[in-house]
Amino acid sequence: MDREDIIPRIVMSAHALARIAAQDARNDAPSAQWRLLGILEPGNPLRVGALARAARTTQPGMTRLIGELERVGLLARTPDPDDSRATLVAITPAGADALHEWRREFRTTLAPRFADLDDDDWRVLARAAELLRTHSIEHEHQTGDME
Repeated sequence: MDREDIIPRIVMSAHALARIAAQDARNDAPSAQWRLLGILEPGNPLRVGALARAARTTQPGMTRLIGELERVGLLARTPDPDDSRATLVAITPAGADALHEWRREFRTTLAPRFADLDDDDWRVLARAAELLRTHSIEHEHQTGDME
């Protein structure tokens, strides 16, 4: 495999695994919900515009998703203390619990697909996951998507 093909192949494989896990777990929640909760999970409330940029969606679409998740208690909105016209969105304890359960479901559902990996394979995957996480977080901070 050529070096230039590695990252796109990882991204496409990750999307495929997410679809497979969602189907196998019979999880009907939209992936946008889990992406939004994951963005907010570190505990830093964000403005709607920053969330829309980070999730690559429109501000009206993000506002609609936030409203849905707020109604079921997974998110909470509060006034921005630095700008009374703006709102901050934060994950609630129920949202963090739901995200944790979704990840557990995915681990359980996908585990059989990886049962044949040995310790060396797991080390390679762990290193790749850390590299991808580090580089995606650095990009979000450099582009201001997580402000």
